[in-house]
Amino acid sequence: MDGHTQKWLERAKPFIGVIFLQFGFAGMDVLSKAALNKGMSNYVLVVYRHVVAFVVITPFALIIDKKVRPKMTFSIFMKMVALSILEPVIDQNLYFLGMKYTTATFAAAMTNMLPAITFVLAFILRLEKVKIRSIRSQAKVVGTLATVAGAMVMTLIKGPELFGFHGSNAHNQHNNGANLHDVIKGSIMITIGCFSWACFMVLQSVTLEAYPAELSLTSWICLLGTIQGGIVGLIMERANPSVWALHWDTKLLAAAYSGIFCSGLAYYIQGVVMKTRGPVFVTAFSPLCMVIVAIMGSIFLAEQMFLGRVVGAIVIILGLYMVVWGKSKDYDTPNPTIEDNNSKAKNQYLNPEGMNGKENIATDEQV
Repeated sequence: MDGHTQKWLERAKPFIGVIFLQFGFAGMDVLSKAALNKGMSNYVLVVYRHVVAFVVITPFALIIDKKVRPKMTFSIFMKMVALSILEPVIDQNLYFLGMKYTTATFAAAMTNMLPAITFVLAFILRLEKVKIRSIRSQAKVVGTLATVAGAMVMTLIKGPELFGFHGSNAHNQHNNGANLHDVIKGSIMITIGCFSWACFMVLQSVTLEAYPAELSLTSWICLLGTIQGGIVGLIMERANPSVWALHWDTKLLAAAYSGIFCSGLAYYIQGVVMKTRGPVFVTAFSPLCMVIVAIMGSIFLAEQMFLGRVVGAIVIILGLYMVVWGKSKDYDTPNPTIEDNNSKAKNQYLNPEGMNGKENIATDEQV
């Protein structure tokens, strides 16, 4: 393999990783919605999902991370506790609850707000600079507003029915489970979940600087998420212990699939990609998941597609890519290399003052 091909593969790895994630998330949305439709508790699904992830990932973490795993400190452990609360407990439970009130396609579309929320969060924390006269900064702001507007269109405007592979079943399902009141309730839950997910992405990126062992961090998050999610599940389902029973059906498949692909592998791949590309890059490909889910949802879940949701989804996608374009241009350099990015990231972590001050001032002057 020549040097040019090797460099191309090295640059392509992050893109391959995040595209794989979106296919994995799409499969999870469809399987999880099918399991929830059959009466599975979202609290139980979250717990079993992380049990599976912990069992699968931990052996690899013990072997592969043996030489790179740093000593555990109280500060690192508390970050892990926060991570396990933000994503496995808050985000996933609210996401699945929101999906119960809406559809898999709608839930996937709503998560397109994630990059915009991440951007706003970074701006509040002074990790993102906005210069109003810069076209790139304007793209970030307008894109963020467009993303939120698109989500509101999807929530409030249904419009005429466009297509669906099983019209009557989908129509009944929509009328029974996705009226305006349910859609609003579900969208609020998913939005809060997205905010929690954005916090998780930012905190995971910070935690990896002090604990650069992606597999071990994933294992800890899954273990702590299982414990905390189990406590929540036992409280919420205390009157119905039978929901914890699993059989060889869609419920078991949903727990196993989402555990392996969407908790175990997803946390690991996110961590690897974020070390060189940052959290915004990881979240930039979420529209791909929505497209895949829309197609699979129409085929397997008999979900209908409505004009208002298509229009809202298009607005979300346009806003999303305006944010991504403005964000990506901030870090353009004449000859970027992974080594330079890694070195810069380490210097910024060791010198936060420089990161928030001189580094960002220089970036704004380039813009």
